[in-house]
Amino acid sequence: MAILIRIAAIAALAWVALLLSGYGVLYRSVENAGGLGLQCRYLTAQGTSSAQHILSKSGIIGTAHCPVLRKINNVIDD
Repeated sequence: MAILIRIAAIAALAWVALLLSGYGVLYRSVENAGGLGLQCRYLTAQGTSSAQHILSKSGIIGTAHCPVLRKINNVIDD
C-alpha cells in the first residue's frame, strides 16, 4: 500500500512540475508526408500538443528525431 501512495505522490509532483514549467513530454512520433515530415506528440499537464518537423536522417536540414521535452506556448503561472 505504501508503494502505491509513493507512486501516486510522484505522479502528482510530476504533473505539477509540467503544469508550472509549461513543458510537455514526448509520447509519440510518426513519420508522415511520404517520409519527409515528422510529427511529434507531447503530453502536457493541460492536455496534448503536437509539432511538425522536417525529417532528415542526418540532422543537417531538419531533425532526425523528436526532442524528449518541448516548451508549449501557454503556461499556467503567467
